[in-house]
Amino acid sequence: MPMKSVSEKRERQYEEIKVSEMERGRSEEDAERIAAATVNKQRKESGETEEQKGR
Repeated sequence: MPMKSVSEKRERQYEEIKVSEMERGRSEEDAERIAAATVNKQRKESGETEEQKGR
């Protein structure tokens, strides 16, 4: 995940999801998209995004 503001925990989570999706037969491109969307959703829900911090 090419974002500097993402924690190491989220980086690991992204990689784990990506690998898992590829093992399920998804292309690398699709696996990356799914992993990024999942991590971003969880970051937003836990208040880690700029959008949440600004409120």
